[in-house]
Amino acid sequence: MTDFLVRHFIRDYQSVEKAAVRTAYGIFASVVGIICNTFLFLVKFLLGIFLNSVSVTADAFNNLSDAASSIISFVGVKMAGKPADKEHPFGHGRLEYIAALVVSFLVLEVGLTFLKDSIGKIRNPEALNFQILSVCILTLSIAVKLWLGIFNRKLGRKIDSKVMMAVFTDSMGDVVTTSATIVSLIFFGVTGINIDGFVGVCVALVVLWAGVGIAKDTLEPLIGEAIDPKTCKKVKDFVEAYEGIEGTHDLIIHNYGPNQSMASIHAEVPNDAGIEQAHELIDRIERDAAEKLGMLLVIHMDPIEMKNAQVLRIRAQAEEILCQIDEKCSIHDFRVVNGSGQINLIFDMVVPFKYKEDKKAELVRTFNEKIREVDQRYLCVITVEHSYIQEE
Repeated sequence: MTDFLVRHFIRDYQSVEKAAVRTAYGIFASVVGIICNTFLFLVKFLLGIFLNSVSVTADAFNNLSDAASSIISFVGVKMAGKPADKEHPFGHGRLEYIAALVVSFLVLEVGLTFLKDSIGKIRNPEALNFQILSVCILTLSIAVKLWLGIFNRKLGRKIDSKVMMAVFTDSMGDVVTTSATIVSLIFFGVTGINIDGFVGVCVALVVLWAGVGIAKDTLEPLIGEAIDPKTCKKVKDFVEAYEGIEGTHDLIIHNYGPNQSMASIHAEVPNDAGIEQAHELIDRIERDAAEKLGMLLVIHMDPIEMKNAQVLRIRAQAEEILCQIDEKCSIHDFRVVNGSGQINLIFDMVVPFKYKEDKKAELVRTFNEKIREVDQRYLCVITVEHSYIQEE
């Protein structure tokens, strides 16, 4: 059933305007979530009153918060789908991240509330009313949440939705907490020992953990996260596939919402290429990137030496030395300026983000010593910089 629904709503995704279709998918998933969670809340709330169980009641209100989360998701996806305007030229896509963040706060609030209630039940336990029918109803609830979670995960991955992936995480947490509630009821039915309050604490902790995880996953794109290596490779391979591009570096991607990003990259071209010819090539790549990658790509053109034997030899020497010192580092924008008594080597050195200032200074010092062992005339002018790509 899940596969059928996802296929039905995905099949035309590539053939129509993606933004509008993506919004429709998000709204559909939110409506499904509202219906399912409202139904589960009503069933569990009545069951919790009948059983006098705080863990069941906690689980019920957790579903009510999920219904509220689905409403927020509905509003967030709808607003995120608004087109760009003069006040927001990059669109409103980040509103979806904000909606997911609000969802995480609701989950945390529910977890804290029922942690307090569960501790109260431990201090003042009350008798439970065990019924086999109750276990059956809760098992049905697990099946519904499992389906809802899988449905949101598959659809969320297809359209890259943080909100839907947050719903998936929350749904899996609900599966765990409801399972724990069933365990407490069966344990009471078999032994007569009431562990409802303790299970309620476990339920609350799982809910809190899910809330923290959702908040973390949502804050990262809002703050500005490093570029995923797969995305980096995709963009670099795309640009470098064009004849006349010798290499790329300094890729930066700014995220303005799912499938809404702006990027800049330095593309290396032969220094003897005609300016107009190289500019025309860069323009063509930028246009193709907008069409094929769905990305506003700005390319900076870096001329590099491709024929001068001295420059190529010295660069190869520098790269070999740097690899021996630290293979995590790299060189680009390499130039050689010959003087009367010295040879200036001017280049950028990319180092891992975690390197502190003393580590970078030691790296530069060691490199200078090693390169001067090759030729005492070499004098390096090094700009040390970090990569914006996630380190594997």
